[in-house]
Amino acid sequence: MTNRKARHHFEILQRCEAGIALRGTEVKSARAGHVSLDEGFARCRDGEVWLYGVHIKPYAQAAIHNHEPLRPRKLLLHRRQIRLLEDHADQQGCTLIPLAFYFKRGYAKVELGLARGKRDFDKREAIKKREQQREMARIKR
Repeated sequence: MTNRKARHHFEILQRCEAGIALRGTEVKSARAGHVSLDEGFARCRDGEVWLYGVHIKPYAQAAIHNHEPLRPRKLLLHRRQIRLLEDHADQQGCTLIPLAFYFKRGYAKVELGLARGKRDFDKREAIKKREQQREMARIKR
């Protein structure tokens, strides 16, 4: 699952991969592809990184032992990586956003991006550049 809106709304400065601590029903639901990263962001708090706003749909067969869909989830990173992310995220206008959610060798992973928000004219400029490249490719054919 990828966060396609992130690349449109933000300029990605740096990326890193982090593990994510999930409960059993969250894992089953995530494997079925019921994860939404659109409103997600990460914050550094007390030497730990937490993921907020990521919606994992409740697992249908779990009955009463289901998880809360929008609960904060702990990200698993090395201490050095956390310190580096804290330093960069403290810069004005920078935030941590989830770019992708996937499973790697059986473990749930999140690709985090250190991002700075784009302004409206930057977005229009990117769209214009993309259209020009499509036009050039069409002419070459």
